[in-house]
Amino acid sequence: MAKDEYGQFVDWDKMVSKNQDSGPKEVSCTDMKELKQFARQGYWAKNHSLRAKVYHKLIKRIPCRTVTPDAAVYWDIVGPIVGVKGSRLQPLPEFADGNQVPNYCLNSVGITAVRNILMCIANQFPDISFCPVLPAVVALLLHYSKDEGQCFELVCRILACNDPGRRLIDQTFLAYESSCMTFGDLVNKYCPKAHKLIVSLSEDVLEVYSHWLQWIFGALPFEYVARVFDVLLVEGYKVLYRVALALLKFFHKVKIGESLEPGNVKAEIQDFVQGMNKVVSSEKLLEKAFSIRLFSRKEIRLLQMANEKALQQKGITVKQTRHNVQLAVHAENFQSGIVTAKEMREIWSWIPERFALSQPMQIFTTAEHGCSLTRFYTLCEGHEPTILLIKTITGEICGAYLSTDWSERKRYGNKLSFFGTGECFVFRLKPEVDRYEWVVIRHPELVSPNMENMSESPPVPSAISQEASLDRLSPFLAARHFSLPTKTASMFMAGNNESIIIVPGAGH
Repeated sequence: MAKDEYGQFVDWDKMVSKNQDSGPKEVSCTDMKELKQFARQGYWAKNHSLRAKVYHKLIKRIPCRTVTPDAAVYWDIVGPIVGVKGSRLQPLPEFADGNQVPNYCLNSVGITAVRNILMCIANQFPDISFCPVLPAVVALLLHYSKDEGQCFELVCRILACNDPGRRLIDQTFLAYESSCMTFGDLVNKYCPKAHKLIVSLSEDVLEVYSHWLQWIFGALPFEYVARVFDVLLVEGYKVLYRVALALLKFFHKVKIGESLEPGNVKAEIQDFVQGMNKVVSSEKLLEKAFSIRLFSRKEIRLLQMANEKALQQKGITVKQTRHNVQLAVHAENFQSGIVTAKEMREIWSWIPERFALSQPMQIFTTAEHGCSLTRFYTLCEGHEPTILLIKTITGEICGAYLSTDWSERKRYGNKLSFFGTGECFVFRLKPEVDRYEWVVIRHPELVSPNMENMSESPPVPSAISQEASLDRLSPFLAARHFSLPTKTASMFMAGNNESIIIVPGAGH
């Protein structure tokens, strides 16, 4: 029986599914593609013992450091570390950042075991400085461990993974914070309606998104997070972004018609995720998550690297009092004859998180510098990114976020040639607020800068065929930001001495 073999730490009366011995009894395949399908379908989800065996097999395949603590090490150190008083009277390690051990249907012995394991991990991994999701990961794996030592060994193998292309758990504040910024970028692009709702309810959007991993590891009911973990071990970190985006999509769908209290959206999301079993099943949640056509792992890694670099340049590498990103647009310092500081904050919520760390600075205005394009280029060159604001004689206000330095236009002389990245977008503030982003371009081969005949017309957005190369990077990412081949750049801006063109997605 599964309960006898792996369930000594589980309070079975609290488990939603009382029958944990149904379903298949073994998984014979070793092919990762087949395991991926099994994980997504929940092949081993109804059999507690089988899931434990699959977890052990998958975790043992993780490439680790030469010296990785195992169960024997745990039994050697746990006594001296925990001491006579026991772990219940001692605080959790600092890397937990105040997060408590989630119940996850564990009994009192299980809760104590999680604390013991965390204290021993802190002893063996002094380089882990920030890992608030670790209590939840340990609590989950304890369900599928015969004893504390075995659970300790499983967690240590995950933490000691030395495959640079495989990411499982963030272990530093820099990595964690940059993942929050990356998630914010993905929400901005893939969940614009939910993002708009959150912006309307919170002045610090990044503070809301900084808890995205805790939505999964901590707030989600146990049977849901176990299904997510099934896929995480096979597919890696990307699934966490998918699931968190799906949670926000469901949150928006359910809450959009309700009257939500401003400033309380973080708690609203937390409560919503905790009650996810009242909204959709775990199968429907994963179905929604995998229906999102997300960037590739490579693209997400590049975006994460850019966000890490931005944080390092700002000196934000360890936890500190959070800088309120949205309030970086200080009303007393902001200057514009077109938009108010409040309107600028809304625009600021749309731009990539790594640039939202800075305050806007006015570099050109027609009121002071006139209407010459030459003057415009002279003052704007050397600045990246920039925001262009336009007010018409009838009072309409529109604009564009421009990801690339205008000096790039000089590469082709005075010929109207396109450059820039898919992070460019145009927007309208009056008479109504709207934003138009890049979708996808029909001819990715046009990104080559060596084309003899550059098109005089902007690229037409359309759908890429299924046969398109999966390795091609999305034009959303700026090639030169990441030292990539120039051919991965794309064309969204153009300018010469007569005109300026900005091309977002969907033909707008």
